[in-house]
Amino acid sequence: MADVEKKETVIIGAGPGGYVAAIRASELGQKVTLIEKSDTLGGVCLNVGCVPSKALIQAGHRFQEANDASTYGITTQPATIDFKKTQDWKQKKVVDRMTSGVKMLLNKHKVEVIQGEAVLDSDTQLRVMPVGPQQFMSTNTGTTIQFDNLIIASGSHPIEIPGFKFEGRVVDSTGGLNLPEIPKEFVVIGGGYVGTELAGAYANLGSHVTIIEGLPSILAGFSKDMVSVVLKSLKKKGVDVVTSATAKKAVQDNQSVSVTYEVDGKETTVKADYCMVTVGRRPNTDDLGLEYTKVKLDDHGIVQTDEQGRTDSPHIFAIGDIASGPALAHKAFFQGKVAAGAIAGKNTANDYIGVPGVCFTDPEMAVVGMTQAQAKDKGVEVATAKFPFAGNARAVSLDEAEGFVRLIYTKDDKTILGGEVVGPGASDLIAELSLAVNGRMNVEDIALTIHPHPTLSEPIQEAADVALGFPTHI
Repeated sequence: MADVEKKETVIIGAGPGGYVAAIRASELGQKVTLIEKSDTLGGVCLNVGCVPSKALIQAGHRFQEANDASTYGITTQPATIDFKKTQDWKQKKVVDRMTSGVKMLLNKHKVEVIQGEAVLDSDTQLRVMPVGPQQFMSTNTGTTIQFDNLIIASGSHPIEIPGFKFEGRVVDSTGGLNLPEIPKEFVVIGGGYVGTELAGAYANLGSHVTIIEGLPSILAGFSKDMVSVVLKSLKKKGVDVVTSATAKKAVQDNQSVSVTYEVDGKETTVKADYCMVTVGRRPNTDDLGLEYTKVKLDDHGIVQTDEQGRTDSPHIFAIGDIASGPALAHKAFFQGKVAAGAIAGKNTANDYIGVPGVCFTDPEMAVVGMTQAQAKDKGVEVATAKFPFAGNARAVSLDEAEGFVRLIYTKDDKTILGGEVVGPGASDLIAELSLAVNGRMNVEDIALTIHPHPTLSEPIQEAADVALGFPTHI
């Protein structure tokens, strides 16, 4: 029988939740072992998700700016792009730099890192199996580890739909980020965060893009007037948006892929260089051996936890995409710190009121807290105040005056329950509104906070002035 190694705090998964939990646990005095099956650290987000996608989006913006700066009286020659160099920059200067930074931080905090696939045997024991072809070529039954506490941060994987097997010219978001060339024709199945972001990125790089979405609108989680601003931009780029559509099948050869979809009983086929499917993700909870523990899952494979991330097995915690709440890296960061604190006996809790969500479209969209519709569903009487970027000097000088800031607040005491931004810098501006929502601030708190001029932050204060009935620049 193999020897059993005893460990104090073990973490499965080195993505945003896992590596942050490992660092915080170490800072709190725990001896930490981090198990990751990939040969790189950082998880999906850092390697093949939110970070490289933003690099590709930035490349698209730079290409557009290089092609046309006539608004500022600047004449340029038509720009060209070496996409191989773009992909090389994205990988080496962005992804590799960030993953090496994670490795450095884990070394600094003396976190033991083991490459392998963890499978639970019980509520206190797991095995780490080798990954890749070697697991089938070896009689090695793995390393057995007995743990005092375990944090599971195993992440999620893309959902594959019938008729669209991920192979060849049909790719998931990872494949979409690593295409060998810029497609002339690009079909995106799914108009959520990821699909719309990458559709915009490739449109900026010169592709003709078709988005096929099953719901009546793309970006269904956002308010309609926010989405309309993004739709206007997509149409200006030549993107075709098909909604209320059912993707039926993809037929491919060595040069192209033909995608068939149906709307109102009528089938249409479009031919493209590549088809990317981004219809959601499923938590990685199927192959962890959770059936040998007291850990419970819901019907969607999400682990049931308390406010500290603790499962029905008292010494096992779950964070990130496998836990309840939005599948966002910054939520995983927070949950990782909470779980590490709980193990250390700290009075931590996932007691946030709102988690900000950002979509890096053109222009950017960001939300936090309740929408008007959500407040109405909960029987909360709210009012709203909106200020357009068209009235902001900084946005106008950037030639990015589309969009607005909106506050959602209670009618009685004007407590801010939600915030929405569509426009330049929305991804950064939402931090202030997140603080306001989670800090239970009211509109007067915002109105009395001096914002620097001229900046993109001013519309937040302006919206608060609107809420108080004393608008200045509108």
